[in-house]
Amino acid sequence: MLSFQPLLFLISGSALLLATLPAQAQLIPDTTLGPDASLVTPGVALPSGVAELIEGGAIRGGNLFHSFLEFNIDEGQRVYFANPAGIESILSRVTGGNPSNIFGTLGVEGAADLFLINPNGLVFGENATLDIQGSFYGSTAEAIPLGDGVYSATAPEQSSLLTVDPSALFSSYLTDASGDIENRGQLAAGENLTLAADRLDLQGQVAAAGDLMLLGNTVQIRDTTAVPFVGVCGGRPAGAGQ
Repeated sequence: MLSFQPLLFLISGSALLLATLPAQAQLIPDTTLGPDASLVTPGVALPSGVAELIEGGAIRGGNLFHSFLEFNIDEGQRVYFANPAGIESILSRVTGGNPSNIFGTLGVEGAADLFLINPNGLVFGENATLDIQGSFYGSTAEAIPLGDGVYSATAPEQSSLLTVDPSALFSSYLTDASGDIENRGQLAAGENLTLAADRLDLQGQVAAAGDLMLLGNTVQIRDTTAVPFVGVCGGRPAGAGQ
């Protein structure tokens, strides 16, 4: 077992896996976006296969905002965010009091980047996968920075729905009370992949065609002969020469 305790641990391509908790298989939008609430439709035939499709949300320029009370994906379940024309970033928050258990496939039906924050924790199980052409940013931070504003999971009423590009610099919105990120699945993104929490507990494989960033006060990487830790970025294993 290797245990790192950096404030910021940056790898240019790595593989990670999370510890598993019982799935809740719930996708429950909240009411914080008013008439722009997220909509979940099961059994939609997408080019990538049949899945539950998340539509609706609030559009501001190239940003699409979603908000959920619960966000869980069961084993075998496939959940995709719709990617309307012109949308470059999908920002999704969880405002309820439970961690998100992601045991199936989480994807984007397009090339937009996906931000997912849940201050109570993110758990990726052994069969968790990402189907994301763009970048994926998963965090237990309280908010996503948006220029001079934020998109907050803990104070939704103080959020700013802005057209400015969201930032992956979550450190100002991580606290000692922030939940953990645990990974045991196969996480891969077509561009960058960021995991940010107070504590990261990582096993397995995480891959990014761009950069892989691990942000936390404690980053624990567990490597076994049965489940070796693999980190890949830009097609090059982490630690390999340039």
